[in-house]
Amino acid sequence: MLKPEQRRLFHKYLILEMAIQSLQRDFLVIENLKMSKVYLSILDKLLKDITHDYYNSKRLLAKDKIRLVKVEKIDEYFSDVHIATAGNDVVLRYANMALKTQVEKLLMSHISDEQVLE
Repeated sequence: MLKPEQRRLFHKYLILEMAIQSLQRDFLVIENLKMSKVYLSILDKLLKDITHDYYNSKRLLAKDKIRLVKVEKIDEYFSDVHIATAGNDVVLRYANMALKTQVEKLLMSHISDEQVLE
C-alpha cells in the first residue's frame, strides 16, 4: 500500500522516467536534422537536469522499498502501472493523454526555468 506522500513521489518519478525515455527517442530523430547541433545541445542539457531529479526520486522511493515493475498499455486510452512495495504490490491506472500532457508540462517548465536563469 502506498501512503499519499509516497504516491505523489512515485507519480513524479513516473513522469520523469517517461520524459527521459521521450527525450532519448527524440535524440535519435534529431541527429538526422541539418541543424542537429543546436537542438542536441538543448536536449542534452534538458536530459541532464531531468536525470538528476529522476535519480533523486528513485533513491527516495528505494528507501521505502518502492519500485516500478512495468507499465502495461491497456488500450489507446489507459495504461496500468505496476509498482512493487514492501507490502502488497500496487497497480495504478493512468490515462495516457494525461501522462503525455504532464510530461510536456514538465519539459516546458524546465525549459522556461533555464531561460529565466540566463
